[in-house]
Amino acid sequence: MAKLLLGCIADDFTGATDLANNLVRAGMRVVQTIGVPAGPLDADVDAVVVALKSRTVAPAEAIALSLDALRWLQAQGARQIYFKYCSTFDSTPQGNIGPVTEALMDALQCDFTIATPAFPDNKRTVFKGYLFAGDVLLNESGMQNHPLTPMTDPNLVRVLQAQCTRKVGLIDYAVVARGAEAIGERIGQLKGEGVSIAVVDAVSNDDLLRMGPALAKMPLLTAGSGVAIGLPSNFGLAPSSQASALPAAGGLRAVVSGSCSLATNRQVLDFIQRGGAALAVDPLRIAAGVDVAAEALAWAAPLVEKQSVLVYSTAEAGAVKSVQGRLGVEEAGAMVERTIAAIARGLVERGVRQLVVAGGETSGACVQALGIAQMQIGPQIDPGVPWCHARSDAAPGAGLHIALKSGNFGGDDFFTKAFTVLA
Repeated sequence: MAKLLLGCIADDFTGATDLANNLVRAGMRVVQTIGVPAGPLDADVDAVVVALKSRTVAPAEAIALSLDALRWLQAQGARQIYFKYCSTFDSTPQGNIGPVTEALMDALQCDFTIATPAFPDNKRTVFKGYLFAGDVLLNESGMQNHPLTPMTDPNLVRVLQAQCTRKVGLIDYAVVARGAEAIGERIGQLKGEGVSIAVVDAVSNDDLLRMGPALAKMPLLTAGSGVAIGLPSNFGLAPSSQASALPAAGGLRAVVSGSCSLATNRQVLDFIQRGGAALAVDPLRIAAGVDVAAEALAWAAPLVEKQSVLVYSTAEAGAVKSVQGRLGVEEAGAMVERTIAAIARGLVERGVRQLVVAGGETSGACVQALGIAQMQIGPQIDPGVPWCHARSDAAPGAGLHIALKSGNFGGDDFFTKAFTVLA
């Protein structure tokens, strides 16, 4: 394999495909690995995204996983490293964005890097260091109710500084609007002030494209997926349909969802209102020892032969907190993830070859249950969510097409639209 142009470390599985999607759209051939590969990657690609399940683990574990990914990417000759986190900057005062960033900086002997989760295509913008989701500040968007990483402060400089020992500063929109040269000058000023990490404003794709050339020689970038649209041109690449080509799709269709985001709640409702076959999973029945996965598969068996089906544990914030109060936050989440993952594998074993998975933690559990080691990134469904093609021991032969959707991403009709796009 030729040396990699870009080596990426993503802190969850849907975030990894989100980043890979933007790189493919900008002309890079991309493979996403599930965890750190045991050996060299046997693929002729421009970028690799190593997908970790490190967003909500203990900071020390997240650091160890990320450094392991870094060493593997360096062994593949990656010329630049990209640490990718969520466009809603999902984290707690303990991390893991800040601690992982600083560990990567230490390992790369990097004295300066940037941080921006901006992704205007998905209505995530940063202005004066404040993160907006659509027209409201992050802490008014529903993210304040996230079951694992509630975001109650939209000021990213303040949020990141609480997680870092290095000084955090800001490159604001007025500087970004003047282009790469102005961004470079501002970086020099910040370094002189002892700043090592700078939050960067971006309110449009033009801002991200202006940012790209200024970041060309930076050893480490940290961001959501938006910054990726301005990077391939630094390596002389341009958009190409060949970058997103996948094998032809076939087989049965299904959706599994463990996300409780507002966006996914709307998507579940839209699917049902369109007459889709849907089954809700009850966490309390799982906790009571009922084989909910077997029940769901028995329900799906006669239906999936005729139409796409949806199995979901998605619920509104009040219902989620009620279940967490009875079972505990971590146990409730892990229990549902295991069940949804078992259902996903069962569906694939029964002939599903087009599978949509909603929710970051749910996606991680499902790809592991399916024995997926790497995925080829294909065409975009909605901003941040591509179809992928993967080999799985549950789908012998041609493998399966799979889409891993972050909970907050996608239009209301996503679960219907996804299969139309693939067709």
